[in-house]
Amino acid sequence: MSGAAKKAILAGLGWTSLRLRLVVVFGMVALIAAVSASGIAYWLNREAVLTRTQDAALGDFRQQMQNRVASLPARPTQSELQTAAEQMAAGTAGYSVLLLGEREAGKPIVGASDPDAFTLDDVPAELRKAVGDQEHLFWVRTQRGNTPYLVAGTRIVGGGPTGYLFKSLDQERQDLNSLAWSLGIATALALAGSALLAQAAATTVLKPVQRLGQAARQLGEGKLDTRLQVSGTDELAELSRTFNNAAESLEKKVADMSAREESSRRFVADMSHELRTPLTALTAVTEVLEDEQEGLDPMVAPAVALVVSETRRLNDLVENLMEVTRFDAGTARLVLDDVDVADQVTACIDARAWLDAVDLDAERGIMARLDPRRLDVILANLIGNALKHGGSPVRVSVRTETGEEGGTGDEAEDELVIEVRDHGPGIPEDVLPHVFDRFYKASASRPRSEGSGLGLSIAMENALIHGGGITAANSTDGDGGAVFVLRLPRDASDITADGRGLAGRERDGERGEAGDAP
Repeated sequence: MSGAAKKAILAGLGWTSLRLRLVVVFGMVALIAAVSASGIAYWLNREAVLTRTQDAALGDFRQQMQNRVASLPARPTQSELQTAAEQMAAGTAGYSVLLLGEREAGKPIVGASDPDAFTLDDVPAELRKAVGDQEHLFWVRTQRGNTPYLVAGTRIVGGGPTGYLFKSLDQERQDLNSLAWSLGIATALALAGSALLAQAAATTVLKPVQRLGQAARQLGEGKLDTRLQVSGTDELAELSRTFNNAAESLEKKVADMSAREESSRRFVADMSHELRTPLTALTAVTEVLEDEQEGLDPMVAPAVALVVSETRRLNDLVENLMEVTRFDAGTARLVLDDVDVADQVTACIDARAWLDAVDLDAERGIMARLDPRRLDVILANLIGNALKHGGSPVRVSVRTETGEEGGTGDEAEDELVIEVRDHGPGIPEDVLPHVFDRFYKASASRPRSEGSGLGLSIAMENALIHGGGITAANSTDGDGGAVFVLRLPRDASDITADGRGLAGRERDGERGEAGDAP
């Protein structure tokens, strides 16, 4: 069974609960302690009860053998043995007696206090052998049926009858069973008490932990003003104070970062706005200079061409910065319209005079409801980036895919997929993770390129605002080149600026160098 399956089973059984585990641990400790104490107490009491009963019976039996049996003749009669056995058993010790003697050599006689209760067959063979070999008192504990018995035997020193004792230990067994029940009840009470104690301890310990967990969740949800009420001086109180200090520090840092970010966005927006006025004048001047460029002095013409080129580049940069600030401020909105995707892609390519360099594979009639202007920005950046860094021919294919597995028919084709592929050297592996990063340049040796490094970043933002996304990778079919795949929902009516996270900001995936749309 896998670790995940075990965790799922334990979670289903509730074993992941700290409260339950604490109760179980307390219960196990109490159970082990109670069982150990009860077992030791039972064993000590058992030995004490049996030893006391045994010593009393054996002592009385020894005394009776010395007083009554020793006074019998060396070869007593059956009647004398019977009388002596009955007299020995009549005492307060409560045992049966069996006396074994001889009328003549090899002719044994037996006298029993209760022949129905105790016979020579009830004496274990090993005990009879021990008594026959030595003149000492020997005893064993045996069992007949379900009743335990004490059996003992001895011989008269110097010759004479042999005596055996047979005493029931049933009363002692009943007393020990009562003791065992009492100890079992005490163990159960100890276990129940430990469970209640564990519950109380868990409540005392876990309530602050639960409050801490809830506060941490609220903090993770962005409620940075969350604080815990601190009472006491124990470790949990110190943990709560540490949490409050961390939350306060985090709130302050986030506020500072938000203020700096807002200030930075405002600065970029203000700067871009302020640059537009002089740029408008510069653009007008550069257009005049460009028209007169053929009649200029050959020494001046290159400088004029450079000014025209850099002015246009600066103008594109300012427009891109304005677009970025709108995305960062959350003010970018979709203006939706029903468009034929093939016509839209064709218009984008034709407007930039790329018809000869782009191979388009798109069927007419694929309709989508999206923002045409933003789709044009995305396509211009992807195709322009492919032409600039991959070279022609660039292949653009348009298709639809099923959003849910198993869907059939036109209604299931709810995702628009546009693939832009070039046949260049591809994107270096160390560059892939950064192609959609702002201002990222794949080569440090050419920091001043025609692009600003914002084109693919803006393309990604426009895809995200539609609820889609863009991925970048290298072709694996052997022809080489980079492959950018744009995925958009065919109907973005339910997508708003706040819903940009539907596609996820997967900016740590496949990337390439960021270019700018012409």
